[in-house]
Amino acid sequence: MTKHGEGVSIKVVNIVVSSSLGHDIPLEKMAATLSNTEYNPEQFPGLVIRIKEPKTSALIFSSGKIVCTGARSMDKVEESIQKIIKSLEKIGIKIKIKPEVKIQNIVASGTVGMDLNLNTLAMKLDNTEYEPEQFPGLVYKLAEAKATFLLFSNGKVVCTGTKSEEAVHNALDKLIENLKQIK
Repeated sequence: MTKHGEGVSIKVVNIVVSSSLGHDIPLEKMAATLSNTEYNPEQFPGLVIRIKEPKTSALIFSSGKIVCTGARSMDKVEESIQKIIKSLEKIGIKIKIKPEVKIQNIVASGTVGMDLNLNTLAMKLDNTEYEPEQFPGLVYKLAEAKATFLLFSNGKVVCTGTKSEEAVHNALDKLIENLKQIK
């Protein structure tokens, strides 16, 4: 028994969050001390830190602002941020607050359980972009769900733009409702 009906499923593959550590961060010192970092201030003001487990990356700015990407659940987001805080302790920086995490975007992938005629959908749905010579998917902006879908002819879908797992499922329900109205 699935939440959305037979053959329909979706799961979160990436959560992008922002947070602040409430502390200035010496990025040069981090880059010089920690091997899992990249820092090229001439090109970009943030330092990239890669975490092996859970497999995530974060951008850290000297102000203490961070953007973390790659986690598939909020538990994994929290785990990644704790690992960043531990890394900072190695260079003598103690983060005294519990950073407040704000979801910026969730990417989910799944299937609607049916083949899709993208040419028909491009004509009959509003807010679509479909350039099959450039990219095999159809972009469908679902304004009422604050979500954007990539739809593929085999029924696979990618959803982006939502800010909670519940919103992902609601967007998929709305998408299926709209698809079923097209004959």
